[in-house]
Amino acid sequence: MTIEEDEAAIADIVRTFFAAFTSGTECAARLDGLRQLFLPEAVIVRTCGGEPVVYGVDGFIAPRRELLTNGTLTDFREWEESGRTEIFGDIAQRFSVYAKAGVQDEASFTGRGMKTLQFVRTSAGWRISAVAWDDERDGLMIEPIRDR
Repeated sequence: MTIEEDEAAIADIVRTFFAAFTSGTECAARLDGLRQLFLPEAVIVRTCGGEPVVYGVDGFIAPRRELLTNGTLTDFREWEESGRTEIFGDIAQRFSVYAKAGVQDEASFTGRGMKTLQFVRTSAGWRISAVAWDDERDGLMIEPIRDR
């Protein structure tokens, strides 16, 4: 593969990843589709100002499916605002500024944060090996991502 093909393949995975977190019809199918993006042993970590919470793939998907399909969280979506991808051989990293918006318990909300996704090339193509994220909060605001 060329670097352009690798970048396009990773960009497709990133778009599919963020699109999975959209409430409404087909939400469960989109979340189930996440399994194909990950290595089975991938690690997902949420920090967000507290003690890190570490998930496996199924442990990450299950509570999000519940929240996005049981009516508690509606009109929800996440999207990437900007990001940077670095590739070296069979490893890659995407550092993304992301945003989210929705309605929870009848109150509208928005938020932003940073996600880092690590990728490895497999015989089946690029797969996510790890994800970690943190969200903006008092005292922690996103600075623009600068290319080096």
